[in-house]
Amino acid sequence: MRPLPSVLVMLVLVLTAVGAALFIAGPPPSAVTPAGAPRMAETPPRVEPLRAAAPTASTPSRRGRVLPLDEAVKELDLIRPARPKVADDFTVPTPAGATFRLGDQRGKVVMVNFWATWCPPCLEEMPAMERLYRRHKDAGFTLVAISVDADPKKVTPFVSEHKLTMPIGVDPKMDLANTYGVRALPSSFVVGRDGNLAALALGPRHWDSDAAHSLVEGMLR
Repeated sequence: MRPLPSVLVMLVLVLTAVGAALFIAGPPPSAVTPAGAPRMAETPPRVEPLRAAAPTASTPSRRGRVLPLDEAVKELDLIRPARPKVADDFTVPTPAGATFRLGDQRGKVVMVNFWATWCPPCLEEMPAMERLYRRHKDAGFTLVAISVDADPKKVTPFVSEHKLTMPIGVDPKMDLANTYGVRALPSSFVVGRDGNLAALALGPRHWDSDAAHSLVEGMLR
């Protein structure tokens, strides 16, 4: 028979080992989240996709550079008349059966653009012109895009497809285009509030650029 002290020592060692094992294993399975299961921790805040902030009274009307008028003309590479010249008045039909008359726009800044559905550079600049028109139309700016397509029926589907809201005219026989001396497409004529021709652009331009917005803003002042 073994001495009693040895048995007690061994019992203490066994209990100590069991206690250590339980400590290392942690709490019982019912208190531990199984691997791969959803955790019941605090749900992180939902991240919404970024959206453009709605304009407020304190929001600037436009972000970007504001150029002096002369600088805007230079950056856009516009041609200025050598002397003041009143833009020829005209009336053109619209695809919807109405008319657009330049004389009715006196007091506004007007861009007269000549284009065609078969002209790739014209189509490339059209979305930018639409944005320029939408940005400034309430401030006294308008833009009329006059198609010289021989078949005016091609214009309406194009306007609908691209959701254009600016005034559209049709000049199938190019009577007005010849009056304005149009020799290449696109061609754009900028008319000031006084009815005088202010600038001419031969070929496409970045009409949604800081220079273009500065041009319109400068002429509206």
